[in-house]
Amino acid sequence: MKITILTICPEVFGDFMRTPIISRAVASGLLEMEIVDIRDFAPGSFRDVDDSPYGGGAGMILRCQPVLDALESVSGPDSHTVVLAPIGKRFSQADAHRLASGEHLILICGHYEGMDARIYPHADELISIGDYILTGGELPAMVVCDCVLRLVKGSMKEESTLEESFEDGLLEYPQYTRPADYKGEKVPEVLLSGDHEKIRQWRQEESLRLTRELRPDLCERLK
Repeated sequence: MKITILTICPEVFGDFMRTPIISRAVASGLLEMEIVDIRDFAPGSFRDVDDSPYGGGAGMILRCQPVLDALESVSGPDSHTVVLAPIGKRFSQADAHRLASGEHLILICGHYEGMDARIYPHADELISIGDYILTGGELPAMVVCDCVLRLVKGSMKEESTLEESFEDGLLEYPQYTRPADYKGEKVPEVLLSGDHEKIRQWRQEESLRLTRELRPDLCERLK
């Protein structure tokens, strides 16, 4: 799989690309990561990528010309382009699975007050990671990359991605590790029993309990 990120802040992805899962996937050939600086496509010695909005208003708007020229330079027949913006559909685990099945994912990071609306029709979809405002789309791009890559076959042990929050519409059950007793706080006895069926039932019940308590909205979706 190939992931291309269009951004005006390419430097922020340096440490991200050195994280274990990303770096291992690149080294093993499972992933090709491409970070493209939108400023390289802006004319003039100052490489301006933003301007004030027509009609007035606060903030600066990302210009369409450098963004669309950058997009054209990396697009191909197998590309799927996503603009990361607050007006997009909220990102979900189902979206991660869908994007992970593609060959080439292009992520466009917004910045400043927003981006020229003429950019949007050139994308296949618009995605938001939540109902809040960030300085730019770089953090959302990392979130999407991380979610998608861990679903690419070979990047992680497959069983590690199955019983997780949101995979079946519920939150994941509580997890514990050694010691079994930490200052009187004990691991539930059932997990030490060795009875796999009882453990499975306990985990299912705890998953439902946590979802009802912490994310009742997820329970509503399952009805």
